[in-house]
Amino acid sequence: MFLFFPQPHLRPLLNSLKLSSYTHTLLQYTHHCRHHSTKMAAAAVPAAAQEAQNREAFRQAVVNTLERRLFYIPSFKIYRGVAGLFDYGPPGCAVKANVLAFWRQHFVLEENMLEVDCPSVTPEIVLKASGHVDKFTDLMVKDEKTGTCYRADHLLKDFCKEKLEKDATLTAEKGAEYKHILAVLDDLSPEELGAKIKEYGITAPDTKNPLSAPYPFNLMFQTSIGPSGLSPGYMRPETAQGIFVNFKDLYYYNGSKLPFAAAQIGQAFRNEISPRQGLLRVREFTLAEIEHFVDPEDKSHPKFAEVASLEFLMFPREDQVSGRSERKLVIGEAVAQGIVNNETLGYFIGRVYLFLTHLGIDKERLRFRQHLANEMAHYAADCWDAEIESSYGWIECVGIADRSAYDLRAHMDKSGVALVAHEKFAEPKEVEKLVITPIKKELGLAFKGKQKMVVEALEAMGEKEAMEMKAALESKGEVDFRVCTLEKDVTIKMNMLTISKEKKKEHQRVFIPSVIEPSFGIGRIIYCLYEHSFYTRPSRDGDEQLNVFRFPPLVAPIKCTVFPLVQNQEYEEIAKRIAKSLIAAGISYKIDITGTSIGKRYARTDELGVPLAITVDSTTSVTIRERDSKKQIRVSIEEVSSVVKEVTEGLSTWNDVLWKYPTHSS
Repeated sequence: MFLFFPQPHLRPLLNSLKLSSYTHTLLQYTHHCRHHSTKMAAAAVPAAAQEAQNREAFRQAVVNTLERRLFYIPSFKIYRGVAGLFDYGPPGCAVKANVLAFWRQHFVLEENMLEVDCPSVTPEIVLKASGHVDKFTDLMVKDEKTGTCYRADHLLKDFCKEKLEKDATLTAEKGAEYKHILAVLDDLSPEELGAKIKEYGITAPDTKNPLSAPYPFNLMFQTSIGPSGLSPGYMRPETAQGIFVNFKDLYYYNGSKLPFAAAQIGQAFRNEISPRQGLLRVREFTLAEIEHFVDPEDKSHPKFAEVASLEFLMFPREDQVSGRSERKLVIGEAVAQGIVNNETLGYFIGRVYLFLTHLGIDKERLRFRQHLANEMAHYAADCWDAEIESSYGWIECVGIADRSAYDLRAHMDKSGVALVAHEKFAEPKEVEKLVITPIKKELGLAFKGKQKMVVEALEAMGEKEAMEMKAALESKGEVDFRVCTLEKDVTIKMNMLTISKEKKKEHQRVFIPSVIEPSFGIGRIIYCLYEHSFYTRPSRDGDEQLNVFRFPPLVAPIKCTVFPLVQNQEYEEIAKRIAKSLIAAGISYKIDITGTSIGKRYARTDELGVPLAITVDSTTSVTIRERDSKKQIRVSIEEVSSVVKEVTEGLSTWNDVLWKYPTHSS
């Protein structure tokens, strides 16, 4: 997802900020392709356009390798595929499984979270309460002749970006105008968006036909539950709602104590208007979400000290507005200074940083960006996105939000079920209590069969809303009141209820918990990991560039390969013996007994990101080669599996075993 800032002078930062960190890798890949171009041709290309070409060349190299080696491919490929749907092949499945296994270890296990698994099909009423039915939309335009649909903001964004990057004749005035459009794009109304599309003469990309006016399109896949068609539902757009509706039972399961966190990994579905950018914008994807329920009056965290000293790139709201770039901050200081709203939110930001960097995300291309005021939901206390820089720019991969009590309150209002927590007092406390007493006779005369829903809505009012109603009734005699279950406003009169405050002794405090929500887009994280891990190096002869994925052993799809140096029955038997010992140790491996040269076999497994290669070249010992350094050690056959296990499980580093075992020169 690209990001848009409200000040015109900030937009260039989006395209240029820290792109230099990619330059070396991009040039490494593209230099051998570009050296045939003449200096004159190179000089004619604007710098921004050249940078865009470099990024595109790098991206294409990564994607071609991923698809050729079956990390992922378009779904239903023999039927020409469907945009926004992808299949993970064997190495892709393994990487994804390893990422999710580490996520469970890092969050669910270490934080003692409650994991749940809820259905993907969700009744309409649930998503009506959450706001998705009414508000989960993007603006769409249609090709007026073919009916092909496009996201309106994407067309305008692409037009402005192309002009800025490729139009060498662009005036400073026009350039500033396009940058301003990009900066305010998220805030444009359908009418303003349509006016700009018309003003710039933007047409359908494929046919150049005229486009319709923009209109909202709900991104959820609709279905019906059961054969009658009378129970509407949707494929869930997120996993979080399953946790919220189960709060009451989870709270009881946790001994009726706060704070606690629930977690869920599962598929989510969004009917994207025009999916693009490969794994970054798809119609079905895996989410891993955490809902950490906490007392709104105490958002401290007992383990905050464990992350407080972490320092990493952060992009606070004030820095974005003032035109500064991201900077390194210590998370403890950011919380102390009020940049981050509270300790629990800061704790999860720190834990997300550790998770991503342990996976292999480059810490210099990872930042935490605070939502601007125009991005924040009205109920949110604070929101940060973990953004990873890729060839597409900065990509939002994890959202960490303090959503206050909005979600539980919404489901409580809609369902009528109390989704609350209790704090028992050691001694009774005298408190001033709001008392709302509906006059059911008067309400019955006014609303008849709808009386119950009106009464429930009145009794569910918070103190602020109730006192505002009391003041309005005393001054005007009547007031309009929104009843969510009726989905309309009703008129409440003075004779229909009494609102007062009374002093009472209470033995407990009843409240709706706040929720801190880290939400992980697993596919986006994995794609960024692919880009951050990819590099090329010359072959031994120097006549070609070889592709390598430098995956950490933690996420590598296969931990090691086993090669007999030559086709030899004795060596092959030893290779099979080693394979059995690897299985017993729980280590994934790939055995290759083809007659291909050892150099080509190394290259094939380097391209899969396999960290270690075992070569059988004698009957008593073998060599183990490390992927990135290409250094080799010699170990006895009996020790092979234990050495591989040590390195791949992080018990020892490669440098540790280099000291311990004799090196081998190929």
